[in-house]
Amino acid sequence: MKKYTYTESKDTRSGFGAGLLEAGKQNENVVALCADLIGSLKMNDFIKEFPERFFQIGIAEANMMGIAAGLTIGGKIPFTGTFANFSTGRVYDQIRQSIAYSDKNVKICASHAGLTLGEDGATHQILEDIGLMKMLPGMTVINPCDFNQTKAATMAIANYEGPVYLRFGRPVVPNFTPADQTFEIGKAVMLNEGSDVTIIATGHLVWEAIQAGEELEKLGIHAEIINIHTIKPLDAEAVLNSVTKTGCVVTAEEHNRLGGLGDSVAQLLATKNPTPQEFVAVNDSFGESGTPTQLMEKYGLNASSIVAAARKVIARK
Repeated sequence: MKKYTYTESKDTRSGFGAGLLEAGKQNENVVALCADLIGSLKMNDFIKEFPERFFQIGIAEANMMGIAAGLTIGGKIPFTGTFANFSTGRVYDQIRQSIAYSDKNVKICASHAGLTLGEDGATHQILEDIGLMKMLPGMTVINPCDFNQTKAATMAIANYEGPVYLRFGRPVVPNFTPADQTFEIGKAVMLNEGSDVTIIATGHLVWEAIQAGEELEKLGIHAEIINIHTIKPLDAEAVLNSVTKTGCVVTAEEHNRLGGLGDSVAQLLATKNPTPQEFVAVNDSFGESGTPTQLMEKYGLNASSIVAAARKVIARK
């Protein structure tokens, strides 16, 4: 098992803020819009550097999406910022009609996704957003795993033509990917090669998958671990090559098991290479109030749950 270490834990939303500032420096057409959550989205540095390229829309998320769509007509590259719940569920009609259907070059950037929003509770913890966004034709869906990868992803989508949903979180998590990485949209990252089981993880569950791989190694099980940061378009080649070798797969995500990464992998395998699969995800329920660690444990979104799923799916081969 390849060893991964980190020197600090950082929140992925700060990676977005750092990436937005760099994207703004590299391209004068990059603009930012926010729905009254500047601090939460870490947009302060961008605003200080480019005050004339920032638009505070207020608590009017639907209006923000419409304005962003309009700005693209003048050649701007708008990055919208608010919580994931408000970035998708609250404004789905505006995204569908004004951005996706019209193929506008808007970057929908969503913080506080999943259960790890924590104490704010179920009304803010959207677990359906990946499904909502990946169903929209032409929408790219990205869910990076740490600060460095989120920063790189934010810079990369500024150079990508087309609508993008970029999902990230609130809590601090291990920052273990390279600071100088090249982010390739639609290209999975092989974290560890193995022969017994494939573990495909996204977002905050990537580090948990690494921890699970180390535990499985102690049991004599060699896990192949893949970081799927781009859920749509899915790196089908990486998935199929891996499961052809291992013969079984576990998918892990901080999302409802319906409509997320696991569904995308299952659909691919059903049509190309039917393979035993287990899902580590929220089992068709809403969240609740609690600390991120408490919630991840209660809903089975941690390394121990991935280990259990891996052992179960291996037995099904």
